[in-house]
Amino acid sequence: MEFATIITETKDQVGFITLNRPEKMNTFSSQLARELNEALRQADADDQVRVVVVKGAGKAFSTGIDIAEFPGKTAQEYQAWISVMDDMHLTIAAMTKPVIAMVHGFAVANGAGLLFAADFAVVAEGTKIGTTAIKVGLLCTGPVIPISYGLGKKKVLELLLCGEMIEAAEAERLGLVNKVVPLDRLEEETLALAGKITDKSPLAVKLGKQFYYRMVNLPLAERFHYSSEVFARLCTSDDAREGVEAFLAKRKPIWQGK
Repeated sequence: MEFATIITETKDQVGFITLNRPEKMNTFSSQLARELNEALRQADADDQVRVVVVKGAGKAFSTGIDIAEFPGKTAQEYQAWISVMDDMHLTIAAMTKPVIAMVHGFAVANGAGLLFAADFAVVAEGTKIGTTAIKVGLLCTGPVIPISYGLGKKKVLELLLCGEMIEAAEAERLGLVNKVVPLDRLEEETLALAGKITDKSPLAVKLGKQFYYRMVNLPLAERFHYSSEVFARLCTSDDAREGVEAFLAKRKPIWQGK
């Protein structure tokens, strides 16, 4: 499938998805939202891809939803419209491959949502991040859902109801991003993180991501039952056998993803 608002490429087991509306600061049109979801699903199904990196062309990662699409809808139409914008959260959570957001400039509203939805985020120094919809009488309800799992109630409500921008360093302190780096090292550091993942067993990475997204919604006792289930499956895998043998032989493992 050819895309009009994003660019895709694959290199060294990393699938790159670039939001490509630089003249619009990579704001989400309905078309971009749909194409992003399709590109994510394609990357997840591609055997040549182990990790997916999402980035933005031009001066910003993304500054939210294209306001040109806002006027003149019924309540039912608005609900369908925002559901398209929020689909990326469910797509990323359902993927078997990790997604890294490579962020620079601005990540605002739905752009912040994409940063928060990603499994990992590497962010350039000086990047501004904000759930700012309340400033125009709306709410960044979708973007705050993924951060509500790990961030305290008071901070989540501050981000949702005050809508102030925060600096990349503050986002790192809050645990919203993995690493803040100089802009000229952003790609290098993102690929270094991707390399740490591609160096591991593909099966363990796949089951590990699936474990997290299912586990966080389970009651405590069920979490441990599911944990033992996943661990037992890994114990009987070819990759675990290879990993233990390689460790004892002091050599690098050769993963099969089985």
